[in-house]
Amino acid sequence: MAVSDAEVFELGDGVLERVATTERPQPNLAIVRMRPTVRDLVDLALVLVADELSDPGNLGTILRSSEAAGVEAVVLTPGSVDPTNPKVIRASAGAVFHVPVIAATFDDVRAAGLTLIGSSSHQGDLHTTADWSGRVAIVLGNEAHGLDDDAPVDRWVRIEHQGRAESLNVAMAATLLVFEAARRRSD
Repeated sequence: MAVSDAEVFELGDGVLERVATTERPQPNLAIVRMRPTVRDLVDLALVLVADELSDPGNLGTILRSSEAAGVEAVVLTPGSVDPTNPKVIRASAGAVFHVPVIAATFDDVRAAGLTLIGSSSHQGDLHTTADWSGRVAIVLGNEAHGLDDDAPVDRWVRIEHQGRAESLNVAMAATLLVFEAARRRSD
């Protein structure tokens, strides 16, 4: 039973196994067109920006958490991992097909009227008491360096640490921040 008017092809024996990147691929394969652009940001109120993210598993997890929390788009800055990477697709558990992924710069996000809120392990308001109102873009840095202290953000939030860890994994930090922002915005 078709759920859309999309064209469907049946592959011959062994074809799926040759084109898939896993040992035991799922029986379905799709080719999709992804078209969101910077112009789409002007209508959004809650966005996540991943700056030069390099690990496809982290991006997939961020997309999955973003969809679950109601984030309207994920922005990738230049130098970030390709969102069509097979590991991103798998780790997103399908979220990549529901959350627009937009290639843009910090300047593009700001020009769209969003307030950039940078994440930090050591500066800014505690993420549970920060102001999440208005049109905001939660900004996270890459896995190795995070965001520079002089990153072009409008304000900072921090996730308080109790243990010896210097910081959280970027996907874990993203999950905490998007759910807290969504919770506070619905109050």
